[in-house]
Amino acid sequence: MLPGGPMNRGETKRGPATWPTLQALKSSRAEQLARCRGIGGSDANIILSGNPDRLIDLWLEKRGEKAPEDFSDRLAVALGCWTESFNRQWFEQRTGRRVSEIGKTVVCSEHKWRRCTLDGVIEATTVWEAKHTSAFTKAEDVVERYMPQLQHNMAVTGFHQATLSVIFGNQKFEIFEVAADWLYQVELLDAEQHFWDCVQTGREPVAAEAYSRATRAVCPRDGATGLFTWFREPPSDTADSRRKSRNTLSASASHRPKLSQKYTSPASTAARSSR
Repeated sequence: MLPGGPMNRGETKRGPATWPTLQALKSSRAEQLARCRGIGGSDANIILSGNPDRLIDLWLEKRGEKAPEDFSDRLAVALGCWTESFNRQWFEQRTGRRVSEIGKTVVCSEHKWRRCTLDGVIEATTVWEAKHTSAFTKAEDVVERYMPQLQHNMAVTGFHQATLSVIFGNQKFEIFEVAADWLYQVELLDAEQHFWDCVQTGREPVAAEAYSRATRAVCPRDGATGLFTWFREPPSDTADSRRKSRNTLSASASHRPKLSQKYTSPASTAARSSR
């Protein structure tokens, strides 16, 4: 954190800046038990992953029949947690937008077992999610991998927009603004409801078929063409380049990646076929 800034859980003063400690990044026993009381955003990624082994492990953890896996000694996981504070500062510096409500837990008003812990909120209207991934990961793969989490968090909070702030290795920084897709969220809710029923009854869950890239839906609630905008780090640190980079956050088609073309979810395909 910057000098004088608020401190998050696990952060400690060291010189002029604030940094998290590795030990404090570990989940406490209370936090692990809290995760068993419902389904969060990271759980949504597993539920829609199509991976039966990961799904069964999650089911056993939610039922208290298996201890949660300890990821604290995994470099990728620890690095992602440790750099979240830096990600947030860098995002604020590059965009001029402030992230608040860091670490806030939200419970769905309709389904109490649905919840999410937010990396942050922008302007009280947008979910903010931070990720640190490999420098060789494709941008569209990042959006696909975390789409369930983004749509879950938007559904729980009632927000219509999410921002995915991504550091790729140590080479580039990109921002993806994703609109809420109610068709996707209906399918996600169905899959989560099935899984949670299995947790309550002890019935073994069946993995949902993972969505392919060609059917990932990124659609606003008003029914307009599904799009997300893409921010790329400017090539230089001049004021002119920063101004130009912020302009890529607009809906100009010339600044969208290939994935931002219109996509159709399985539910919307069926809806059109029935007309």
